[in-house]
Amino acid sequence: MQVSPSEDKIPVVDAPSSPQASSEGLYFCDGLRKVDYVLVFHPRRHGSLRCTGTASVSQDQLSIVSNGNFPPPSGSSGAAAGRGAGLRREEAASVGEVFMELGMARGTEPMEAADHEMHLIRQEFEASLLEAGLEVERDGETKTHGPSFTRIHAPWPVLCREAEFLKIKVPTKQSYELKEESGFGSSMSSVWRKLNQPFEPKVPHQDHGSTKFLSHCFSRDKLHMYNITSKDTFFDNATRGRIVYEILRRTVCVRTCQTVGISTLIAKGVYDAAFPLHDGDFKVTGPLEERTDRQVLFEEWAKYSAFYKYQPIDLVRKYFGEKIGLYFAWLGVYTQLLIPASIVGIIVFGYGVATVDTNIPSLEMCDERLNFTMCPLCDGACDYWHLSTACGTARASHLFDNPATVFFAIFMSLWAVLFLEQWKRRQISLSFSWDLTGIEEDEEHPRPKYETILLEKRQRKRQQKKKKKKKKNEPEKQEDGTVTGKDRWRQKLLSAMAAGVPTVAEKLTWKDRLPGYFMNISSILFMFGLTFSAVFGVIVYRITISALMAMSPDPETKSNVRVTVTATAVIINLVVILILDEIYGAVALWLTELEIPKTETNFEERLILKAFLLKFMNAYAPIFYVAFFKGRFAGRPGSYVYVFNDYRMEECAPGGCLIELCIQLSIIMLGKQLIQNNIFEIGIPKLKKLIHALKEKETTQKEKDEERPPKQWNLDYALAPFEGLTPEYMEMIIQFGFVSLFVASFPLAPLFALLNNVIEIRLDARKFVTELRRPVTARAKDIGIWYNILSGMGKLSVIINAFVISFTSDFVPRLVYQYMYSQTGTMHGFIDHTLSFFNVSNFKPGTAPHSSDQGDITVCRYKDYREPPWSSDAYQFSKQYWSVLSARLAFVILFQNLVMFLSLMVAWVIPDVPKTIVEQLKREKKLLVDLFLQEEKEKFQLIQSLFVKPNSQSPTAGQAFPVLGKYSTLPSGPTAGDGGGPRARCRAASFSQFSDKMSSLPRKENANSKHTAV
Repeated sequence: MQVSPSEDKIPVVDAPSSPQASSEGLYFCDGLRKVDYVLVFHPRRHGSLRCTGTASVSQDQLSIVSNGNFPPPSGSSGAAAGRGAGLRREEAASVGEVFMELGMARGTEPMEAADHEMHLIRQEFEASLLEAGLEVERDGETKTHGPSFTRIHAPWPVLCREAEFLKIKVPTKQSYELKEESGFGSSMSSVWRKLNQPFEPKVPHQDHGSTKFLSHCFSRDKLHMYNITSKDTFFDNATRGRIVYEILRRTVCVRTCQTVGISTLIAKGVYDAAFPLHDGDFKVTGPLEERTDRQVLFEEWAKYSAFYKYQPIDLVRKYFGEKIGLYFAWLGVYTQLLIPASIVGIIVFGYGVATVDTNIPSLEMCDERLNFTMCPLCDGACDYWHLSTACGTARASHLFDNPATVFFAIFMSLWAVLFLEQWKRRQISLSFSWDLTGIEEDEEHPRPKYETILLEKRQRKRQQKKKKKKKKNEPEKQEDGTVTGKDRWRQKLLSAMAAGVPTVAEKLTWKDRLPGYFMNISSILFMFGLTFSAVFGVIVYRITISALMAMSPDPETKSNVRVTVTATAVIINLVVILILDEIYGAVALWLTELEIPKTETNFEERLILKAFLLKFMNAYAPIFYVAFFKGRFAGRPGSYVYVFNDYRMEECAPGGCLIELCIQLSIIMLGKQLIQNNIFEIGIPKLKKLIHALKEKETTQKEKDEERPPKQWNLDYALAPFEGLTPEYMEMIIQFGFVSLFVASFPLAPLFALLNNVIEIRLDARKFVTELRRPVTARAKDIGIWYNILSGMGKLSVIINAFVISFTSDFVPRLVYQYMYSQTGTMHGFIDHTLSFFNVSNFKPGTAPHSSDQGDITVCRYKDYREPPWSSDAYQFSKQYWSVLSARLAFVILFQNLVMFLSLMVAWVIPDVPKTIVEQLKREKKLLVDLFLQEEKEKFQLIQSLFVKPNSQSPTAGQAFPVLGKYSTLPSGPTAGDGGGPRARCRAASFSQFSDKMSSLPRKENANSKHTAV
């Protein structure tokens, strides 16, 4: 196998030499250095194998002197000796000479061009990682199939350098006592802690004491301030993985391809995956004190048997990072606050059950003696019917449409405000305890797609410039018109060097994104049309099936028309919603890619907005139709509105549309949660895992006898990649809409949401701990754009609930009747007041019942406020209609203003920042200032003592420097040319600066810098 000069620094490992590494698979082959990150790639594809038998072959190469310090490409030792430049490999690298291969080695099987290019890119990228200070270890086993792994370790100096650049906060030795409550508050706190003891997770080394250590941004100049007991454990595994990822995402490949970062290389297919390792197996084997964080999370958080316990949020944040920790903290706060909402909802529902037998309107509907003869429900085939046959619908409607519903709607609107205020307080408390206060947003690199489009734009501009200057820079030609070989190579050399020269900073403008914007607008409008078409299709289904079932000769079929049609239509709606949800998720991703966002943050925000807009319309369009449109445009007897000239528009049930809204909301909400949780989140991943296992079984069965125990990187690579928190948030946001927007029609919605979330927390926890690769920890101070969406939905819920109570329920008509038209001041006679008269002789020809079992009917009733047929304004809206309409509008205005005022009061009463946090922040700031002042004072006294001593000589160069600490990353003494001055800080991205300085120093080989093949 050919070994390049850049590869000879990377140890190639066949088997682990340490029992610890063999058992855990978390270390290099020496069993001492941790594996902080893993890169995965497939070295050979389509059967293209390189021959390892030829050791010395010659290759045609082009020597280019570049302005960068790049490692040479792969080549044989013989080729390295015969390059014609007469330089050793180290000398060639120091002067910046790059050798470009022009052909394949003779005597080897030809490697595919794409695979060879990937190999060169990986070679340059890993050499750049070595130059950045990282340590790399490869698999040495020649594989004919399967992935190969490159393991990365960050030594202590690199960790210190990057921690300072990233401003990672670490605890100092300085601590202070937290202020404890006294008196009655202290007693209540102790009682509360005792009551909560059974619900607390058993997390070892969890700090519940009254002492807190001051935290400060890491600095290599202040190592003596930190409590460093071990260099290997001072930075936890999550922080080490984040540091390595920061180096990976900014490492540049200039010679082989114009790319920046590991994300671009994965997008190009150079690497298949890149991820930090989990902390060993999640299965618990040892005592509690010896368990890893992953095992503790699995035992105390991810098991369904721990559903009653609080979440170990601090451990979740430590293992997965702040962004994921904030998601689970938000989900926990939301679930806890659903408990009081569920209790109030149960009470409201119980009130409806308790008063259903004393409700006068439902009793009047069920009273057969009143004998309300209603107009037919369809033309021709349907007969007249008695209102008492809808008794069951009326009684069921009262369970949800009663005076307590108004109180519950006001309560839930205030609950939404209380939830947001409570989350803001919880978020700030977590930011304080997690040392996130005052952090700056990390600098983001452009996305791979953005870089690709920008590179294409540069190339187009460069080609245009070349065409303009073609005559000036045209190469010399011989008499026969051919270009000389010298000039041809000169052109290639200039183009290769120009690829590495940084150009003027360019960016994509709105003109470049204009086609994407146009496609976004048109596609979103098309998706809206598709959603409305699906809703309209279900409406047509209900209308046609109702008409067909009404024509059935079977009396039992006729009696169950409304129940059958409503149930089947809601199920069809649910299936359509679930299918369109998956389609809209993929469409939103595609549309966001067309916009070409520059950074991942911009990409995520735009994706969230599109996905939320599409899924919101998809989930709530059928519910909006039932709540505000159904039955409003059906017309009246003798003047109905028809669809396709044959089918009448559907009307609400005799008990009102609220009961249908309740059925629609409950089935869609419960079905969506159950199917998404059980099928999409549990069933589909397990099915994919089973298919993957069956595929791998055939390939691994042949080598089963020779197979060693799999390492942690093999196990983690078999897990599913982490794809972000957007699906998790989206599911909960849609559920929040079900709980808040139409809660007036379904008071039990918070209860079902609570039961779902108790399972959802453990389901997500199990997925993160056991089924997903470990994500890179990401800092975040808040939940981002999701808070704005929640706040907007909370305000929208006030308006929607006001209209549901006012226009969908009969609450306002009852009040109007009781206080304006009732002679006794009671609800007696309310049903007769809401029914209008119709003379059956006014039916259009062919629309009257063909045959009637009700006898000779001259007048039928229908639900509306219209003038009777004997009035001069027959069938026009009556005065009662306008009175009820004005009362409904007045109720909407009153309800909105009342709830908004109460919401502002709640937000004003509850401060965003807890008082204790404000006091602790002030105290920490004062203690940090005192600490730094004391340190400067001690330094000043030390310097003063050196210069003020009588009869003392001037300090030597060595005395001018403080004694280096045990864990100092500074050199042991001033180097030549430094002048004894302070250490100059360099950005880590300028790796050539480090290499230039190191090349002028004598090389000292130690355990970390010497790499050999094991």
